[in-house]
Amino acid sequence: MNRYAKQRLFGAAVRAAALLVVGVMVLVVSVTLVRGGRVLLTDPAIVVTPPGSRYMLEGTGGFLHAVLGSVFVVGPATAISMVFAVSTATYLQSDYSSERFSESVNMFLNVLWGTPPIVYGVFVLTIIIAIGAQTSLFFGVVAIAIFQYPIMTRYTDEALRAAPDGVRESTYGLGATRFESARMTVRAAAPGIIAGLIMGFARGIGDAATVLFTTGRSTRMPGGLFDAATTLPVLIFDQAMSFNPEVRSHAYAASFVLTVVVLGLILVSKLLAGRYARYTPGG
Repeated sequence: MNRYAKQRLFGAAVRAAALLVVGVMVLVVSVTLVRGGRVLLTDPAIVVTPPGSRYMLEGTGGFLHAVLGSVFVVGPATAISMVFAVSTATYLQSDYSSERFSESVNMFLNVLWGTPPIVYGVFVLTIIIAIGAQTSLFFGVVAIAIFQYPIMTRYTDEALRAAPDGVRESTYGLGATRFESARMTVRAAAPGIIAGLIMGFARGIGDAATVLFTTGRSTRMPGGLFDAATTLPVLIFDQAMSFNPEVRSHAYAASFVLTVVVLGLILVSKLLAGRYARYTPGG
């Protein structure tokens, strides 16, 4: 086989693999949107309706408790994780750390990123058992924040490394301190940092394994920081196994809401990154 034939064969294999991946993605999203959208068109109020007393058995009411649970868990967790992620990524830059230390930390962050989410849930569950506490919204926030931390840190670190060198050089040339230089570099890397923030939020709101052991499986509206709650992924997991067809249909509706939220977050990250890129050097 000559090299031109090999090139054509390789090109065909790459296109086939790309079409397969895109086709599977489109199929999964389409089935979720069609089946879930059909339920929401029939009864759109289930998204903003609290659950009934026998919700998981009879499907009475809606799943507003899971929507609010997801927001109350992932929102604070993302804010907490972002503060630590930006701080860590800034410290890993050459102004503060050596290249060897930075590479070592990034290696551990990559390992944490690849760790299955359920491991984080079991880790926090071990702490809950050790201190004699119960699953609650608070421990769900802690577990999701730990889960998001390596993701956001790696995004932020790469964004800071990709920032123009002229930003740092010009700030030092004007007599700025390391803190002032770091602040300007963070502003220059805003598009990548925003993308990491939103992707971390999307990963957190779509995760079930982490909160399964830490937040609980409540069918009530979130009552307080130390009360049990549930999130959309956990609700979908429980509803999909129900013997009641109406409850199973709510699982598709919840999947529709979750899919739309994640797709919307990805779109927003692209739009915000493009918007902020106009205000950065070379944007």
